[in-house]
Amino acid sequence: MGMKRIMLACAAGMSTSMLVARMQKAAQEKGLDTEIFAVPASEARSRIEQEPVDVLLLGPQVMYMEAEFKKKLESKGIPVGVIPMMDYGMMNGAKVLDFAENLVRGQ
Repeated sequence: MGMKRIMLACAAGMSTSMLVARMQKAAQEKGLDTEIFAVPASEARSRIEQEPVDVLLLGPQVMYMEAEFKKKLESKGIPVGVIPMMDYGMMNGAKVLDFAENLVRGQ
């Protein structure tokens, strides 16, 4: 799959840090070359302009921003998805990583 940059955006960027760590561990176990990081949703737009990403995952608490991000990022070919609430709540890094991979593949 090559180096992939996965950005997670949530309300404040803090609750997602544990999920990022678990996703990084899952990526390492799969031998994937990824950079996974979290930012507050309020900073996501400017960060994407500065550092292009391959996929944007939104935390369930900011799912209301999905349409706005999809509209803005569609022309850049950056898929956007809301992390499934169950996987987010359980901090299931492997499942969220799979979700991100599927979005990148267009599935």
